[in-house]
Amino acid sequence: MGKDLLGYKGAKIVFFLVAVCTLAQSMAILLQAKWLAEAISALFAGTTLQEQGETIALFLLAFLARHGIFTVQQGIAQRFAEETGTSLRKQLLEELFRNGPSFVRSEGTGHVVTLVLEGIGKFRKYAELTIPRMMGAGITPALVWLYVFMTDRISGIILLVTMPILIVFLILVGLAARKQTEQQLDSYQMLSNHFVDSLRGLTTLKFLGQSRKHSGSIGQVSEGYRAATMRTLRVAFLSSFALDFFTMLSVASVAVNLGLRLINGSLELLPALLILILAPEYFLPVRMVGADFHATLDGKQAGEAMQSIIREARKERLEAQTGATFKIKDNIPVRTGSTPRFQWEKSSVLELSGIGLQHAGAGPASLEDVSFRISGQGRIGIVGESGAGKSTLIELLGGFMTPTSGEMKLSGVKLGHSSRDEWRSEVTYMPQQPYLFSASLEDNVRFYAPDASRAQVEAAVEAAGLADLVNNLPGGLAEMIGGGGRTLSGGQAQRVALARALLGGRQVLLLDEPTAHLDIETEYELKETMVSLFQDKWVFLATHRLHWMRDMDYIIVLHQGRIAETGTHDDLMARRGVYHGLITSQMEGVQ
Repeated sequence: MGKDLLGYKGAKIVFFLVAVCTLAQSMAILLQAKWLAEAISALFAGTTLQEQGETIALFLLAFLARHGIFTVQQGIAQRFAEETGTSLRKQLLEELFRNGPSFVRSEGTGHVVTLVLEGIGKFRKYAELTIPRMMGAGITPALVWLYVFMTDRISGIILLVTMPILIVFLILVGLAARKQTEQQLDSYQMLSNHFVDSLRGLTTLKFLGQSRKHSGSIGQVSEGYRAATMRTLRVAFLSSFALDFFTMLSVASVAVNLGLRLINGSLELLPALLILILAPEYFLPVRMVGADFHATLDGKQAGEAMQSIIREARKERLEAQTGATFKIKDNIPVRTGSTPRFQWEKSSVLELSGIGLQHAGAGPASLEDVSFRISGQGRIGIVGESGAGKSTLIELLGGFMTPTSGEMKLSGVKLGHSSRDEWRSEVTYMPQQPYLFSASLEDNVRFYAPDASRAQVEAAVEAAGLADLVNNLPGGLAEMIGGGGRTLSGGQAQRVALARALLGGRQVLLLDEPTAHLDIETEYELKETMVSLFQDKWVFLATHRLHWMRDMDYIIVLHQGRIAETGTHDDLMARRGVYHGLITSQMEGVQ
């Protein structure tokens, strides 16, 4: 059992209640065995069935009590597992949203999706089975052994000697199973990520005529997962067989001893029968732990992985809130020092020095030696050909990615892990295709300001040019949009993103190709609304449509991940460099 299980809300109370149920169940097992042995031995001695009616009734009562208590025990564990799993999923999703898209990419999209969807179910199964099994293994064998030892010391000694052998074997099997399960989990993670990447690139592969060839790669990854799964199943089946075999031998050793002593007359039938009934009950809890170990190991690992993500995110949030540095010790963030605070203001100075970003692998760097300094609020355009690093720079400025070299500073304060949440708290991000949640239009607009009033939402909708749309919708602001709701056009979706930005009131506005998928008429119509939004904000606009640059105060031109030149539109046109070449090639007519 993982020690993290004790750290969940309400876990200690659940452990106590399950322990009480296990104690009561153990007493029912003892009474059940006692009355069954008495009834059988009395019938063997010649008494009638009617004479043993009361004893048989007591046995049935103990039998029903045992299984009734087991049902209550399972209900307690199941309710705890359900509530804890729901809470864990909620916390995990919150941290995934806080950490942004770069974290999802670093972990692997397929792995993260699998963890959120399937990992929670596996964790629930782990929590539901582990608590009763561990309590049973800790309480029931001890009480059964004590009762057997008081009844017959020789049988008690045999049980005491055989149990450690079974436990040692269980530990060895557990170590082997853990190794195989970890390999299976790694293969499953690779398969999940490979599947998502293949699905995303299917159109490109089809266009290039490589889709059939790629099927070999899919087959190879799938075969690796199949082999890992079969190895895990072999260990599970063999360990279950061996566990049953050793349990049978242990019970058989007790039975042989009892039979020999019954033959030579040194032991009576009643205690022998009682001990023979209790011997399997003595080994059953440990056997159940071994049987469920394989079924719960992947759930335990999924829970640990999710908790690791949540703990690290909480550490960063504490650092951002308190201005102190923390480290994880015994699963708890412990304060180790202080760190300076920063805040976006009109007179702040943003400085990037030697920024580089190299993704995993041996490919070229997305950004390399990017340096610039911006004093005070302004509208900054980021331009360059496709693949120049515009989107990467936007994500770095949003705090969604961490550079592999260089540093970012705001008014002399370096952006680090501890201040990433604080940095992002003033950032509004508008991607090329804004995500619309399956919720009402009003709730979608409230994304950055969930506590905003209805009047504030209506004002933001009006300012973003959505008033006509709202008036034409049957439900108005309450109309459902997104998945399963009303479909909005690209321009309408961008206006929803604008309304979000207006309502949020944040100081920094990041726009990553916000009009790339719109026709030119819709873009110019939307541009009038967006430019008014740029007032009194830090604006970073990455785009390949250069007619926006007339409205920018400062332009950063990227070329193959490096800054080729910087300046105003007029300055860059006069230089007749990379920017002038982009303008000319697009025939934008901006002079």
